[in-house]
Amino acid sequence: MVGNLKADTTKTISLTSLPILVFKVQKLCVIHTDTVQFIFIFLHSLSEKSRNKTKNMKTNGLYCFLVLFFLGFQDCVQGRLLAASKPDRDDSAAYARWLVSLNSWGILNTISIELEGAPFGNVVSFSDGIPDKSTGIPYFYLTTLDPTARNALNDHRSSLAISEYPLGTCGKADPESPACAKITLTGKLVLLDANSKEVEFAQTALFTKHPEMKGWPKGHDFQFFKLEIEDIFMINWFGGPKPLTVDQYLKYKMNKAISL
Repeated sequence: MVGNLKADTTKTISLTSLPILVFKVQKLCVIHTDTVQFIFIFLHSLSEKSRNKTKNMKTNGLYCFLVLFFLGFQDCVQGRLLAASKPDRDDSAAYARWLVSLNSWGILNTISIELEGAPFGNVVSFSDGIPDKSTGIPYFYLTTLDPTARNALNDHRSSLAISEYPLGTCGKADPESPACAKITLTGKLVLLDANSKEVEFAQTALFTKHPEMKGWPKGHDFQFFKLEIEDIFMINWFGGPKPLTVDQYLKYKMNKAISL
């Protein structure tokens, strides 16, 4: 009976069912769109070759699984977190650290030079560490060709706003709803010493989470910055902001199972 069940299960693994699997995995793990497109192109090519070769279907199914495993899950290995690891809403420090570690971008706000002191928000990529070594401190790779870096060098005051919505864990809640968490880290955006150990850590953290950064033009004056956090504002449910000090936030130890 077990043998028959195993055989039947094997038959259900086909090229036509794998796209559904890809989308399901993409919801659980933050997989780049170009990776998914590559998988579908691969599936299509195998489907064409196998149209008159049904006996090779099992082998092709195995190939597709291997492509999905090595390509689809690469972003999880590169510091992306699983949505299933969402902490309890009442554990403010855990929830805040989870939000920051899981996200890969946010709105970085600085005091504008060109706009005579008006706030200027900009979409930026960031990372707070490498897998198993989340720090809670956002690091950035910014160029002075962009206003954000220039503003920070003139006036360090800054804030980083992050939403849970891009993670796909808010269900049907609107991004502004308290049921969809949001956090704003306020402090000073400072340039890191190019010869420090911290800049080495920042580079590893950012290039691991954002591999494309490695190829950005060297002549564009990209430098590593960090946000020195002085205040935390977080809402993850109805009832107003959760009380959370910077000390509680930074001292929280991320669970290794969450940081994978």
